[in-house]
Amino acid sequence: MTTWFIVTLFIFGALKVLVSSMPTSVVESIISRFELHQKLEEENTSISIDGKNIEGEMKLQVIHEFNEALFLDKHYFPPHREGTPIVINTKKGNKEIRFSLYSHEEHVDVIKQYKKKIVAY
Repeated sequence: MTTWFIVTLFIFGALKVLVSSMPTSVVESIISRFELHQKLEEENTSISIDGKNIEGEMKLQVIHEFNEALFLDKHYFPPHREGTPIVINTKKGNKEIRFSLYSHEEHVDVIKQYKKKIVAY
């Protein structure tokens, strides 16, 4: 009985040390799978407003603001689509992802479309 307890204690202790001291790259790859939105990269992203592509400094500013934004609530129904959206098309791996951003006075609605799924937040 005591032997099995010591062996189990040793295994759980080793597992605890292994999990608590993982390299940063491993932790970032695990966390990135569960992020609500991933970081946009300039070379894989195109941005348009009302059908007109945005380039240069304005594009970099939109990408920077999107990457720094905090998205707090995930909606289980798409919000009202009022106004002209900022459309962001990006490619992550071999997946095409489309974001539609609708700006309001107190918040921004983001609609993420990929494959046949639509997620609003």
